[in-house]
Amino acid sequence: MKSNGMAPDQQLSLLPDTDPAGEPVAGEEDLSASPEELTLLAQVLARENLKRALKQVRQNKGAPGIDGMTVDELPAYLKAHWPVIRTQLETGRYRPSPVKRVEIPKPDGKMRPLGIPTVLDRFIQQAIAQVVQAQWEPAFHPDSYGFRPNRNAHQAIWQAQGNVKEGYNWVVDMDLEAFFDRVHHDRLMQRLKRHVPDQQVLRLINRYLKAGVQIGKNKQATTEGVPQGGPLSPVLANVVLDELDWELERRGHRFARYADDCNIFVKSKRAGLRVMASVGRFIRNRLRLTVNQQKSAVDKPGNRKFLGFTVSGTKARVKVADQAIFKLKVKVRELTRRTRGHRLADIIAELRKSLLGWKAYFGIAEVLSPLRDLDKWIRRRLRCYQWKQWGRAGYRELRKRGVTVREAWNCSKSAHGPWRISMAPALLLAMPNRLFRQMGLPSLAA
Repeated sequence: MKSNGMAPDQQLSLLPDTDPAGEPVAGEEDLSASPEELTLLAQVLARENLKRALKQVRQNKGAPGIDGMTVDELPAYLKAHWPVIRTQLETGRYRPSPVKRVEIPKPDGKMRPLGIPTVLDRFIQQAIAQVVQAQWEPAFHPDSYGFRPNRNAHQAIWQAQGNVKEGYNWVVDMDLEAFFDRVHHDRLMQRLKRHVPDQQVLRLINRYLKAGVQIGKNKQATTEGVPQGGPLSPVLANVVLDELDWELERRGHRFARYADDCNIFVKSKRAGLRVMASVGRFIRNRLRLTVNQQKSAVDKPGNRKFLGFTVSGTKARVKVADQAIFKLKVKVRELTRRTRGHRLADIIAELRKSLLGWKAYFGIAEVLSPLRDLDKWIRRRLRCYQWKQWGRAGYRELRKRGVTVREAWNCSKSAHGPWRISMAPALLLAMPNRLFRQMGLPSLAA
């Protein structure tokens, strides 16, 4: 992706204060008013809101939409065309472009469809999302944690843990099948009106919902669903599922929700089965969504994955889910393939980036034994990699690192493969744990 060579502040300044003729852009004269005095569309088009939106779109980066424009090209495009675009938005003549359909692999081997809007539409969506979020935020349920300011997945995990500690040690794990693809447009727009009483903004959101999808050279209409990939989608998802949150509150249930991942906590399996049936009916009949029966279950929290974690044992301790560890191992195997031919230091530098990012999220785990085992396994992968790289020079390299003649000879002449030899005492002596620490390999269990 090409850069235009400008600092972020310079890029933000490309939003014009005036049109090409030097006159104020329509609506700018109202921006001295307080947000409460502005219409919602005026708040969307307020200069500070647009600057925040442009900054966020550039930070998120992302691929071009159907027009091929990159995020780095957007500021210059806005400087040249924003007065016209703004007028179209204010007069209701703006028409969003169809989203570009791409598919990414899911952990289960299936493909997840994403819709990539053009960068101009991402910018406008972001500006709308910021205002809609501010309007709805005070009304959202406190046990909803996804895509909300000052809230995150860790808080959802701790909410789940708190419920289990209080004796709600059965979980109703409900999976909404293809949630983003099944959202009912009319119900969404009706609910959105509660806190977005501006017909211009509602009309614009509705046009984004119905902008269509372009697959290759063919355009398809969108009659339901909120395409994943645009800045508006997370906010609209919360608007839809907020109705579920307050229904669960009305029924007196304990729960934690992050986006479409919702766990309801009860005190017995019998109660869980009853809740699964009744809440399932509400989701089908009221929200017009589908519960995936194969992926949903009533079980002990330690047997169900929630946001990459489980809540395990009588003390309800947070533990990294087995699936999350498996996915990390796949990544580590890829980086430590014996045929890569890179220096060990380079491999560790690549691993460091992945492991630090993984640890930043999964570091809240309280059960550390799986992480200690993972640390040992990663070091063994690195010893195996280095042994393979040494090849015929293995004997000499071991001797240089203080291994006895006998141990070095036994390793170099062994009929076993590199993975078996990686646990040999000679390799442990030649490449002790402190060597990897000195080379910058982080410990996941530290």
